[in-house]
Amino acid sequence: MKKIYITLTLLLSMLVNDSLSQTLQTVPFVDINSYSGKWYEIASFPQWFQKGCTCTTAEYTLTNKGYVIVENKCLKDSINGKQSYIKGKAFIIKNSGNAKLLVQFFWPFKAKYWIIDLAEDYSYAVVGHPNRKYLWILSRKSTMADGTYKQIVERMKKKGFDVSKLKMTMQQH
Repeated sequence: MKKIYITLTLLLSMLVNDSLSQTLQTVPFVDINSYSGKWYEIASFPQWFQKGCTCTTAEYTLTNKGYVIVENKCLKDSINGKQSYIKGKAFIIKNSGNAKLLVQFFWPFKAKYWIIDLAEDYSYAVVGHPNRKYLWILSRKSTMADGTYKQIVERMKKKGFDVSKLKMTMQQH
């Protein structure tokens, strides 16, 4: 129950903060079929709901009903291998080129999930929130070349993110 209350509080604060946020440019178009599949978290702004997480992944599956199933996993206890898992839905915002979604893990709360950087071959993606308090760098592989990572970080800095808050995510190789 405490976990649900905390998650609801977070989502509510994300919705309230939307009115305070500046415009954040997304990528012009996302092919949801190409975006679907498994992603590894390379780095993120630490969030309380991910505290203690390693080996964090997200898997997206497009449904025939037009929304995306979102499955987030991580290891919370790397010694005992305790896995944390949450499943939700993402709804594509019309006329956004599929780059803006609303993610819902608990009804009726939805949070903005904006794809703000994306490799042409869908090998990496960057997801943020227009309030710039949330940022995730994702990759199809559990590692990312240093040069690619540094270029992404520089682009996020130009978009107004405080990149000093980025923390690398430990992944198994």
